Amino acid sequence: MATSASSKLNKVVKQQYMKLPQGDKVQATYIWVDGSGEELRCKTRTLDCEPKTVEELPEWNFDGSSTYQSEGSNSDMFLIPVAMFRDPFRKDPNKLVLCEVLKYNRKPADTNQRHTSEKIMSMAKNNHPWFGMEQEYTLLGTDGHPFGWPSNGFPGPQGPYYCGVGANKAYGRDIVEAHYRACLYAGIQISGTNAEVMPAQWEFQVGPCEGIDMGDHLWIARFILHRVAEDFGVVASFDPKPISGNWNGAGCHTNFSTKEMREEGGLKVIEDAIERLGKRHKYHIQAYDPNGGLDNARRLTGHHETSNIDEFSAGVANRGASIRIPRTVAQEKKGYFEDRRPSANCDPYVVTEALVRTCILKEEGEKPMNYSK
Repeated sequence: MATSASSKLNKVVKQQYMKLPQGDKVQATYIWVDGSGEELRCKTRTLDCEPKTVEELPEWNFDGSSTYQSEGSNSDMFLIPVAMFRDPFRKDPNKLVLCEVLKYNRKPADTNQRHTSEKIMSMAKNNHPWFGMEQEYTLLGTDGHPFGWPSNGFPGPQGPYYCGVGANKAYGRDIVEAHYRACLYAGIQISGTNAEVMPAQWEFQVGPCEGIDMGDHLWIARFILHRVAEDFGVVASFDPKPISGNWNGAGCHTNFSTKEMREEGGLKVIEDAIERLGKRHKYHIQAYDPNGGLDNARRLTGHHETSNIDEFSAGVANRGASIRIPRTVAQEKKGYFEDRRPSANCDPYVVTEALVRTCILKEEGEKPMNYSK
């Protein structure tokens, strides 16, 4: 198994330095989405005291020409802090700081999806939209081979791995446990984790979160996963179909509800929302992966617990449908629904925004409405 050289460094020696007192200073790691729309970048600065609110954090900048976000002749980009979490790697009082990216003219960078999403969420705040996102991912060696798989072949067929226990069924649990605890420490609204259907594939769930918090918490949970995997010398991949053939892909199933859906008689509101989603299937497919549906085309085949990308479907307890209504929701006639179409590498700001636009703001057509006119 190919692991990174950094994983072989002596972590005990490192701890000798990490235990040194840092006085009144605070290390703040600024984190942002780069020009790919999928990858995260980070850098750290020293603050003179511990910030208590995100408003106390200073703006910063970076070289956008090295992150696919600007030309070298005009490369400065602005980092605007928008959310703050405890740092599970350096521990208190140090911070993880999620940032929006602005261009030189103070306009949102092309991959700054949070900016518009926050406006849409503010329009729907009286509906109290709740989200829960189920983030699937695959552990790989640095050579791209799935962690724990035979070097010259494949493991046994799918069946025993989902929620499996045992060295021959669960590959990489140490990484999963470390990530879970790090998220709890950071203040992420992480709600669970489990081994997935394909060996070396796992899932963690974040939520319920209201409004823009969903995207903030999931992006930082992803960052923490990348950092934990880095310490172990392996790679966490969000590719929606990392292994072709008879293996499950990776999604980011999104659970959604409004205040009305959660109240008595909410099932009718859920059914009305699903009807709207069915009429806007193409728009949602384009929004549910960062490449306009091309990534999901590899995953949404109608097989391996997915719907067909070209067809919209819904059903109770049906994991082969676009939209699944949990059986308990159908019985209690209130609750939430699960949109199973978003890919593992989706931008959570775009996915949650699309759901609010269609289900709450009742938009129609294949393009999002522009409310700034």
